[in-house]
Amino acid sequence: MKQFTFKAALFLSVAAIAAAETPQERLTAAADVFQEVMATPDKGIPQDLLAKAQCVIIVPGLKKGAFVVGGQYGRGFAECRKSDGFGWGAPGAVRVEGGSVGFQIGGSSTDVVMLVMNSHGMEKLLGDKFTLGADASVAAGPVGRTANAATDVRMDAEILAWSRAKGVFAGISLSGATMRNDADSNAELYGRKLDNREVLGGTVEPPAAAAVLRATLDKYSMRK
Repeated sequence: MKQFTFKAALFLSVAAIAAAETPQERLTAAADVFQEVMATPDKGIPQDLLAKAQCVIIVPGLKKGAFVVGGQYGRGFAECRKSDGFGWGAPGAVRVEGGSVGFQIGGSSTDVVMLVMNSHGMEKLLGDKFTLGADASVAAGPVGRTANAATDVRMDAEILAWSRAKGVFAGISLSGATMRNDADSNAELYGRKLDNREVLGGTVEPPAAAAVLRATLDKYSMRK
């Protein structure tokens, strides 16, 4: 009975977080997070890394709580560049669960931004589920206008990650966290069931709700 009660409480707690906002609202929140982070370039994501990134993942308000297995739970979106390398395609919904997400910088809710730096990392993102640090290498991303020589050791990582809580923006390691398709959010956004291989592959028309996020990504990460 106790085991059943715990499982029921776990399900209801996670469901309450998931129901707290719609996919459309999360898209707006993701755009806000990216805009606010990049508005202070001396403390944001280095511009040269953004120019090289193949995909961006934004999880606004990743939650911390003892009721979640592994301690963390969040929903957000991945955006990948179009096939010509310029501009951004349709957003694919993702869920992040578990792992050590660096809440040591304060707060029970943390915004997370990730850059997928190469084709192997992107291929993992297109799958149903993968574990950061195991299936794809991940490292704490450098903060500032440019990625200087001191951060070269991290440049081989397939995914670079940052978090922001209580106004503090810093690189974090997400090793052990899992990322998977958020099929329910995709269905709500696109009106039919789609996995992220279909959405991020460039053949799906972006929903109107993604316009602000795509414009914000264009503003700060256009390739020359």
